[in-house]
Amino acid sequence: MSVDDPAQGTDPVRAEDQAAERPEEAPPTADTTARQRGWAGLRPLVLRLHFYAGVLIAPFLLVAAVTGTLYAASFQIEKYLYADELRVPVGEHTVPLSRQVRAALDAHPDGTLTSVRPSAEDGATTQVILSDPSVAEDKSLTVFVDPYTAKVRGALESDFGALPFRSWVSDLHGNLHLGEPGRLYSELAASWLWVVALGGLLLWVKRKRDGRGARGLLLPERGAKGRKRTLTRHGAVGLWAVLGLVFLSATGLTWSTYAGEKIDVLRTELRGATPAITATLPGAGEMAGGSGHGDHAGHGGGGGSHAKDPDIGIDRVFAVAREKKLTEAPLEIAAPSEGGAYVVKQIDKQWPVHLDSIAVHPGTGAVVDELRFADYPLLAKLTRWGIDGHSGVLFGLANQIALAALMLGLILLIVWGYRMWWQRRPARERRLGVGRPTPRGTWRRVPLPTLLPLVGALAVVGWLVPLFGIGLVLFLAVDTVVGLVARLVARSRSARA
Repeated sequence: MSVDDPAQGTDPVRAEDQAAERPEEAPPTADTTARQRGWAGLRPLVLRLHFYAGVLIAPFLLVAAVTGTLYAASFQIEKYLYADELRVPVGEHTVPLSRQVRAALDAHPDGTLTSVRPSAEDGATTQVILSDPSVAEDKSLTVFVDPYTAKVRGALESDFGALPFRSWVSDLHGNLHLGEPGRLYSELAASWLWVVALGGLLLWVKRKRDGRGARGLLLPERGAKGRKRTLTRHGAVGLWAVLGLVFLSATGLTWSTYAGEKIDVLRTELRGATPAITATLPGAGEMAGGSGHGDHAGHGGGGGSHAKDPDIGIDRVFAVAREKKLTEAPLEIAAPSEGGAYVVKQIDKQWPVHLDSIAVHPGTGAVVDELRFADYPLLAKLTRWGIDGHSGVLFGLANQIALAALMLGLILLIVWGYRMWWQRRPARERRLGVGRPTPRGTWRRVPLPTLLPLVGALAVVGWLVPLFGIGLVLFLAVDTVVGLVARLVARSRSARA
């Protein structure tokens, strides 16, 4: 409730507003310095952290939410943008895969074959992926071939299977098109999203809801006005969104720069690293391209088998894959590099996922290695599912709709959060002001049996998630400086009085 609203009985929201208008550096008393037990002592600390994190980190979260919404929609948008390349009339029968590859190479003679994605369904084109000087070094050229006629339908720059629009949106969401330095924004947002979400959950659930039951937690309060209405909307939507927000935070950190590196080390120590298929032939010293089975692996980097060695051809490799029951489309066949094997892998990440792979000897057609998704460690499976859920592919269109709804909820939470800050301002004193945070020194109220483990846990999390730890230290430093300035100003006023 806004401080301008008339009082309507005993309103805890109004009481909080009035408390926020008191001088932040009030003289300590026995009551304020005494340690309070349980939630009464911990609540002011959680509230202050939630306030600071919400005010200072929310802009980064807002950018991530807006770009994330656009990314969730990009899967459907690119189907319309690139319909001519992706779809063809269904024919009576398909031509051999080798003929389709040859058509793509004839159309782009400077290109080197990297991998092939055979037509995954009736009416879908075959995608022949080339390393080509016409595109950026870290990109590929995807040539779309009609599987029924072997006619080239077009070619587009691609990035790990993403076509230009989705690749552009992905970079916008991940690094704002600023390269590696830009990734700090998304990592900062992911590092603090779970803190803001769980802190808000604690504050909302522990808030007294006398006489309202479960409805008071799950839905906004009817008839509420001013800041109280904003608060109930913020709290109810936050309660519905909290699990999804924590999920996005955790999965986003897995491929971040600093936290992601530590998470990879931790997964390896726990024997949960994602296994990789061995594509090196016996006696060869180099790894074949296309062995990537890491969490973010892309296309194989091979440029075809060694010129002096016999090659069974891609049609035979495709047949071997079917013999090994890699029949669930879509598939990707990575060309071998010198001393390496073909790698055929399923790339169906929709539930239930199909991510089995085999390595095929280019000279004999023998399967030299085999990796089944069922044999992945549980932690590797969870990581794979988490990343694909975060990316919007695990459950297809339903996943993308859920992500868009979650991002819309996060945008509303941020807007309502800033609105509450505005509504809590001491309007009678300065109408352009904003609300004050919870008074300093709240940590002194937390019982030692709670405070010490909490500090230890924050230190561990700060080490594991560096941008959370750095952000927390900066918050404390800024808060300390502001507190010192406030005390100096108060003493100066007292001296003049």
